Amino acid sequence: MTGFTDSNHKAVSAETSSQLLAVANRGFINGPAAQAQSVLDLRQPWWLWLAEDEIGFCNTEQKPASNNGRELRFVGYLPRVELGSLGDQTFTADHRLRYPYMAGAMAHGIAGVDLVIAMSRAGMLGSYGAAGQPLKEIERSIHCLQKELGSHPFSMNLIHSPAEPTYESAVVDLYLANGIRLVEASAYLDLTAAVVLYRVHGICRDADGRVVAPNRIIAKASRVEVAKKWFSPPPENLLKQLVQEGRIGQETARLANEIPMAQDLIAESDSAGHTDNRPALTLIPQMIALRDHHQPMYDNTVRLRVGAAGGIGTPTAAAAALAMGAAFVVVGSINQGCVEAATSDAVKQMLAEARQADIAMAPAADMFEMGVQLQVLKRGTMFAMRGAKLYELYKLYPSFAAIPSPDRSRIETDYFRQTYDQVWQQVRTFFLAREPKQAHRAETDLKHRMALAFRWYLASASRWANAGVEDRRIDYQIWCGPAMGAFNAWTAGSFLENVDNRHAVTIAMNILYHAAVLQRVQYLEQIGLPWRMPAKSMSPKSMDQIGALS
Repeated sequence: MTGFTDSNHKAVSAETSSQLLAVANRGFINGPAAQAQSVLDLRQPWWLWLAEDEIGFCNTEQKPASNNGRELRFVGYLPRVELGSLGDQTFTADHRLRYPYMAGAMAHGIAGVDLVIAMSRAGMLGSYGAAGQPLKEIERSIHCLQKELGSHPFSMNLIHSPAEPTYESAVVDLYLANGIRLVEASAYLDLTAAVVLYRVHGICRDADGRVVAPNRIIAKASRVEVAKKWFSPPPENLLKQLVQEGRIGQETARLANEIPMAQDLIAESDSAGHTDNRPALTLIPQMIALRDHHQPMYDNTVRLRVGAAGGIGTPTAAAAALAMGAAFVVVGSINQGCVEAATSDAVKQMLAEARQADIAMAPAADMFEMGVQLQVLKRGTMFAMRGAKLYELYKLYPSFAAIPSPDRSRIETDYFRQTYDQVWQQVRTFFLAREPKQAHRAETDLKHRMALAFRWYLASASRWANAGVEDRRIDYQIWCGPAMGAFNAWTAGSFLENVDNRHAVTIAMNILYHAAVLQRVQYLEQIGLPWRMPAKSMSPKSMDQIGALS
């Protein structure tokens, strides 16, 4: 017979402990269903009493009378849970949020206006996916968000663009001109003058002599050497460069030495898009240790925090991240399959059918020459295989003409569906307008020209997916991490199995609510109650149900 042991080491059988002690008129409840409902109701605190071999839940702190002569002994207290109290409450307070939950940016506007508005209005943080978008489209979206949200918080993505520094600088200038106070910085391998300018712009001292930086950065990082730079003050060499260029003054540069580049860091583990496939179990604790090392550099007005991203698609994953000390959680992959995501219905359905193993690594269009990879869906598309082939050929040959004829023919016929020269003319026109140095270099550097043409295919594959171009389905680039498969497994058989019901806020509230329930279950296990929440109780719930229980 299996059982547990109370604090006096008295064996208690699982059979009897599965039934709550029933004491009339004392707030006790009995039966497995009632026991589960008690844990699910986060609004209600419970006092736990032991009567010989039975555990009882009482909704009052008053000690119940003994039952049938059995003495009741207090063994634990299960407090009520506020969803907004999960994580680090200074994060929600500083960013004026209700919940420690962030919808990460997905490039090309997939995390678009509708998604950001939905998250913001629900008291969560949405980050607009500006990466890869034309400046005019980014500005249009900024104006739309500001009009719709007013003073409600939201974030704009700022992605590292080593191949297009002019574009990165232009995005920063656009943000500064439009009063964007919060950005999600992603894919940075090193800090740039542009991101430093954004951070220090408008910095000053308040009446109490404290340094105030109006522009904030939530920075993603998967490597300690990069994370150190975000938790440190802006690099002196970049500050000097900005002073010499007349972008900031000497006083701004001096004040910048007193602030970190980012107060909030996202530990990005095995995620969709750009990723190092780092395991969360090792990455999050490492980033938290780094935070603790850097915290003494700043006064108490600057509280460094670490959030968690990558693989978070279920309540269990969110609960685990919060248990490890994450200040907030960031969700990406699963939002791409939401109603509000600005991608095609075809992509949403493909994501809804994904399993955890249906993912692969492929070359990243924006960092192709550097060999940087991102994680994508492989089920139903050949993008990962074709992207890998292009990178292999790029590494082996000095120009497109040097590639063996059969491979050249396959690329033009199957990948490009037009000639290499036709693609090059499109690419040349694009870069003459966006990053002229790239086009000028490619006029004489044939290997670079080949890289730009191959990048055209990689970037186009994402646009074809977003637009749902049917005859390009085999080429769809769909960013996807293992969280998507885990989410599908969790929601199987529930109303969230249907893509039409996958609203971002409904998903977010289910993840937060069930993560809180899991915290309660964990506590019951810690005090020795060998009990498991019935699986059906952990299934997704409607917004009305969550509202009635939290």
